[in-house]
Amino acid sequence: MNRDTRIFGTTEEEIQQAAQLIRDGGLVAFPTETVYGLGADAMNAEAVSKVYEAKGRPSDNPMIVHIAERNQMNMLTNEITEDMKLLMDAFWPGPLTMVVQAKEQVPRVVTGGLDTVAVRMPDSKPTLELIKVSGCPLVGPSANLSGHPSPTSHLHVDDDLHGRIDAIIQGDNCRVGIESTVVDMTEQFPIVLRPGIITNDQIADVLNKPVEFDPAILKKPEIIDSGSLLETNSDYVPKSPGMKYKHYAPKAEMIIFMGDAEKVRLAMAEEKMERMSYGQRVEVLVYDNNDPSKAAREFFAQLREFDKTGVDVIFATALDEKGVGLAVMNRMFKSAGYNIREIK
Repeated sequence: MNRDTRIFGTTEEEIQQAAQLIRDGGLVAFPTETVYGLGADAMNAEAVSKVYEAKGRPSDNPMIVHIAERNQMNMLTNEITEDMKLLMDAFWPGPLTMVVQAKEQVPRVVTGGLDTVAVRMPDSKPTLELIKVSGCPLVGPSANLSGHPSPTSHLHVDDDLHGRIDAIIQGDNCRVGIESTVVDMTEQFPIVLRPGIITNDQIADVLNKPVEFDPAILKKPEIIDSGSLLETNSDYVPKSPGMKYKHYAPKAEMIIFMGDAEKVRLAMAEEKMERMSYGQRVEVLVYDNNDPSKAAREFFAQLREFDKTGVDVIFATALDEKGVGLAVMNRMFKSAGYNIREIK
């Protein structure tokens, strides 16, 4: 897997070169508004298999397919409903992924063996151009080693995947900072499988109907230590990325403090002093409930910075689990392996 990873800019010539690598069955990391994705031709099963290998990703973890134009949906599904069209009008290009019935032509290596496929149109001009010039939809899981914090800059991608992939497109840092909202459109009512910056209330407003949450979002899973990854019950089949496996983990121990703000502050200060007396390096993440989008934008980048500086333990304050705060806490819980300290 030792490859000469090229760094491209976003000029027309460089996008053409990156697209040729895609057509040749290669792997190219690309910027989006959410996090950086690792691209391969979604209709080329062999190329998609290389993505799993490069990331060290479990094969039952489905991938999101990225498109540049609505007519590419016809390559992936036969069922484009009026509700799906409403969501496309409202949120595409943007950080919303829809799970739909997959055509037989969609390789099952893309769908994690399921008969559904997750699709979105990213809000990134270089990546939309890459998809158009490549002439095919692209799979685009986060461009990191599986289990590491998601990458929000090309430098994060290079840290994890240099020598494992063919190229990285050097775009802007990701302005959203967490992965897209994923909504299952194959049931009677839409079901949010992964929360993101687009909230269930926003989706419900567009569709004028109830939008439910998958129960896995709202409760702590039963975790099994399977070695390199912590996962939920191994019989569980995820319909979306991020539902089964421990994600986003920093190298340091991470503890989430929940409770009254003043009591949490005092408890963190006390434990920080104790940990420092043992010679441990402690960092603290304190987020403002009034600005959860800022927390979303900064969270993964901060975890990666802590990894680089050799932090031993990270204390994080919890956000209210509503709207964008729910999306941030979904990532924070997984990053900490559900290591939660409730302060009474």
